[in-house]
Amino acid sequence: MTDPEFMDQAESLLGRVEACCDRINDESDADVDNQRVGGMVTLTFRNGSQIIVNLQKPLHEVWLAARAGGFHYKFDGARWVDSKGNGEFFANLSRFASEQAGQPLQFS
Repeated sequence: MTDPEFMDQAESLLGRVEACCDRINDESDADVDNQRVGGMVTLTFRNGSQIIVNLQKPLHEVWLAARAGGFHYKFDGARWVDSKGNGEFFANLSRFASEQAGQPLQFS
């Protein structure tokens, strides 16, 4: 994957995360605050916990930090998958965000 291809895919992922937060806030009382600064999106939940999604351009990876731990994702041509075989980005984000919010949240 070239640098421009990575940036296209990674920017699309960050945009989807932001759009999902907007949808979740419109459809529920979850109140997930999302702040974007450059290649990083920080999700903050009512209880003060956070999930951080950060682009790692030199490695062509997207990193996710949550209470559950830190995870590195690479684009496989169709989706973002954990580099250690721990699943797909949006499925994991849904699980981690649900745990931290204390209610079911769906990122897709």
